[in-house]
Amino acid sequence: MSTSPSDWEVVIGLEVHVQLHTRAKVFASSPWGFGKEPNEQVDPVVLGLPGTLPVVNREAVEKSILFGLVVGAEIPERCAWDRKNYFYPDNPKNYQLTQKDFPVVVGGQVEIELPGASRNVMGEHKFIRIHHAHLEEDVGKLSHAGSGSLVDYNRAGVPLLEIVTEPDLRSSAEAEAFLRSLVAMLTQAGVADCDMEKGQLRCDCNVSVRRRGAEKLGTRTETKNLNSISSVRDTVIYETARQIRELEAGRSITQETRGWNAELARGYVLRDKEDAHDYRYFPDPDIPTLKISRQTVTRLAKQVPENLYDRQRRYVEKLGLPYTAASVLVNDRALAEWFELAVAAHPTNPSGIANLVANDLLRDLAASAGAAGSFDEAAPAPVSLASCPIKPAQLAGLVKLTDDGVISKQQAKEVFAEMFKSGQDAAAIVDAKGLRQNSDTGELEKIVQEVIADPAVAKSIAEYRAGNEKAINALKGPIMKRTQGKANPVLIDQLLRKFLA
Repeated sequence: MSTSPSDWEVVIGLEVHVQLHTRAKVFASSPWGFGKEPNEQVDPVVLGLPGTLPVVNREAVEKSILFGLVVGAEIPERCAWDRKNYFYPDNPKNYQLTQKDFPVVVGGQVEIELPGASRNVMGEHKFIRIHHAHLEEDVGKLSHAGSGSLVDYNRAGVPLLEIVTEPDLRSSAEAEAFLRSLVAMLTQAGVADCDMEKGQLRCDCNVSVRRRGAEKLGTRTETKNLNSISSVRDTVIYETARQIRELEAGRSITQETRGWNAELARGYVLRDKEDAHDYRYFPDPDIPTLKISRQTVTRLAKQVPENLYDRQRRYVEKLGLPYTAASVLVNDRALAEWFELAVAAHPTNPSGIANLVANDLLRDLAASAGAAGSFDEAAPAPVSLASCPIKPAQLAGLVKLTDDGVISKQQAKEVFAEMFKSGQDAAAIVDAKGLRQNSDTGELEKIVQEVIADPAVAKSIAEYRAGNEKAINALKGPIMKRTQGKANPVLIDQLLRKFLA
């Protein structure tokens, strides 16, 4: 009997390893950061030298708890650490301190949004369950060159939160959407920076397939150390197709650990999949069981930001923003809060403010960062949102001038560009450049009537009266010319329609 890929269902579970945003390592006082000289950020505890003892980093525990609260998880009253024993050059102690049976976070869920039919349409939303998240230490980094390898222990001991999902994901698109939502939640809560180029977020991807409608899970494979969202997406696509091909050929799937070659866009076998007993876990004798007070949980709960998609729904439903603008704003907490300050200063036109923020402001900020990253020594320093010359109230003032008919939307673009350069208020720029529109109804009525009486526009008038709406635009040019471009275009349109009715 012939089958097709639609006869199969893929089941995906992710194990996401996130470096927490802390000042020191998880069991040592050694500081850490990206870009340091190799083996500069180590100390006797990190290297496991005789006589050293680990001490739990409170900041790392609290960041882990905060993540749990963000995803609505249970925070147990106690957590504990175990030794995961294995020998590998990137592991200086020959064991890793991790949490096997008593993790710091249990349960929770992450809301995801799948791509819509177009970029202007909100896609389907789904909740992905979290099984648990445990706090452990990262390992060093190996660099392979020729027949030798070099090891850098700067990363060893960095606090690592491993977030384990339930097998709820059903496509590469869902896996990609989950990681994007997770990154937004972690960064907006200040838990982690999640810069995948710096290795701050890495992912193990578990994939299995089964006949559609079957309840029993298929044999899974685990692809390790994926360092980009695109690699996770491509791994799911590749591994799904490979497993279906194997099963349809009458072969079985081997439970194994695999790697991913991004350049060749294909996976490969690393080793047979290990089971827990292979690591000889046992409770760490040097770290006592940690009690998590309810007072700590209550205090950290006050730091939980508004949910990403709750904010998106509020922007669309309460503020009337188009989905395109809302989806851009909510992905950056600082940007969303900047926008809300502007709306508080001019609450009658949130959409007008959102349009300037999501398009003009982000464009100029990106252009500034791009210029600063060039080889031109004369390029200006990059402008971040925190140092942006335009303040929220100033942007609100610009939108109000447009709403009040003082300047046109086209003039607002010119004023915005000057504001970004100088930091001046919109009203001051408008007065200095003489940009205020002419909204004198009496004066404009006279000019409109004079233009209508001109035989040169008689054909356009006839076409408009015959039903060609666009023909009215031919009358606006002469009016704008007579007013040196300062006539209020909205008022001009109203007057023309009035006198041509």
